[in-house]
Amino acid sequence: MELQLVMEIHLSGPDISQAEIDAVVAVMKTRHLSLGPKLPEFEKAFADYIGREYAVAVNSGTGALQLCLLALGIGPGDEVITTPFSFIATTNVILMVGAWPVFVDIDPVTYNITAEAVASKITDKTKAIIPVEVFGNPAGIDRIYDRARQRDIICVEDSCEALGSVVNGRRVGTLGEVSTFAFYPNKQITTGEGGMILTDDESVAQRCASLRNQGRDAGAGWLAHARLGYNYRLSDINCALGIAQLKRIDEILAKRSQVARWYHEILADEPRVITPVESDNCTISWFVYVVRLADEFSQEQRDKLLTLLREQNIGCNNYFSPIHLQPFIARQLGTKPGDFPITEKIAARTLALPFYNKLSREEVEIVCQTVKSSLDKL
Repeated sequence: MELQLVMEIHLSGPDISQAEIDAVVAVMKTRHLSLGPKLPEFEKAFADYIGREYAVAVNSGTGALQLCLLALGIGPGDEVITTPFSFIATTNVILMVGAWPVFVDIDPVTYNITAEAVASKITDKTKAIIPVEVFGNPAGIDRIYDRARQRDIICVEDSCEALGSVVNGRRVGTLGEVSTFAFYPNKQITTGEGGMILTDDESVAQRCASLRNQGRDAGAGWLAHARLGYNYRLSDINCALGIAQLKRIDEILAKRSQVARWYHEILADEPRVITPVESDNCTISWFVYVVRLADEFSQEQRDKLLTLLREQNIGCNNYFSPIHLQPFIARQLGTKPGDFPITEKIAARTLALPFYNKLSREEVEIVCQTVKSSLDKL
């Protein structure tokens, strides 16, 4: 039976219940819209969920990464190893603090960088590694941290896409010296805009808290500034939303897992589409659902498929474009096509399909049917 699409199926969407609305409204009725009691409440709840000592809420995942690097003393003359297959913020923050990004190519199955690839790029200037749990997949990431500790290299864990993921029994966010999360509306939980820094080092947490608040130290006056800082605060309005979302985290992750299973099942018999792989030692917290076209397809055909899907009201996007080929990055670093062939091959064929908690099985079937019929046209 052919399924008919009568309205647009969006690429992503937040899951907001009445509990979140009530929580935000309650804050709006108080005098504490920022730097009030909801900030430490959200930080403690999040630290407890992940299993770390300290949490520092900030304005975004990007801000979280930048403050981590600053708090750890990473700057000019330092090299930071990371992935070219990520959202560009992972690289931007390295440049923001004056350090030098060093890319390594990715694994063709997990899309993550590997411990072996990282080891091949370590030099005397290597100060830190920023691994990314791409699309929420933590496969192999724990081995990078183990290797880094053997070399006394700092790890900044970019878990911005992986809230709730587990690798070898360890929850993501507990692996690096510091870790970061993001709460943009397409993430597992949202605060509208927002991010979180996690660490077990009290001094690092204190520096990050100062840096987010114009360089003020705890207990200092409003016009007392101990260091150069930023306005990267997260308001109590955002924090109230985050607290309510976090209380529903198990429900939210279960819904997302169900949508991923529907996609797995319906696309299982489609050889032209490669679906995500969940390793035996990993539990993926699904951030997006990204498939890859078979090698017989070109980037031009992938782009044509995106156009065909959008014409039929199916939200979609290419995830990710190689960072090293972004014009600004290529000019800054001198990178060029061919430098990271696996990343380029994967990125030329990936596409994100609609993925959010409230997506129904019928809508998933419509998306998959439309993908298959559109592939027939290529």
